[in-house]
Amino acid sequence: MSLIGKEVQPFQAKAFKDGEDFIDVTEENFKGQWSIVCFYPADFSFVCPTELEDLQNNYETLKDLGAEVYSVSTDTHFVHKGWHDSSEKINKIKYPMIGDPSQQLSRQFDVLNEEDGLADRGTFVIDPDGVIQTVEINAGGIGRDADNLVGKIKAAQYVRNNPGEVCPAKWEEGEETLTPSLDLVGKI
Repeated sequence: MSLIGKEVQPFQAKAFKDGEDFIDVTEENFKGQWSIVCFYPADFSFVCPTELEDLQNNYETLKDLGAEVYSVSTDTHFVHKGWHDSSEKINKIKYPMIGDPSQQLSRQFDVLNEEDGLADRGTFVIDPDGVIQTVEINAGGIGRDADNLVGKIKAAQYVRNNPGEVCPAKWEEGEETLTPSLDLVGKI
């Protein structure tokens, strides 16, 4: 069953944030702003640090768009701190790194690989109402590109702010959108 259009269900987790703090995170953190939740398999791994660094490299742009980033793995928030303290790439991260050792969040977002107890690479864009607007899930060996995420946030925000309009493939901010109607059927 698709998670698109579903509200994030209640949860409670601990996160390591900004290289110095442990914080509590709940579904309420996903309300009132755009949120990006990026699940990844494990700390101290191979593709994961490249993805998380790429997210950090785009973090200010995403923050400027009114979005907060959260990374999640089934490791604990303590392991996130240990990784942060020992990895040059992870040491740059300022956004919250949620620990999900109970696998509650990974199950809720349907990214838990039950066989190995790790999360798949899942990216979710959540609107200010706490409703999931986009879902991307990749196999373990396929890294994600945060530049694509910037475009998805812009498109999701445009559609939210302009009811009745939709963004076509490869839409860039400022380009023409579409207004679905009978007149467009068969003409695109």
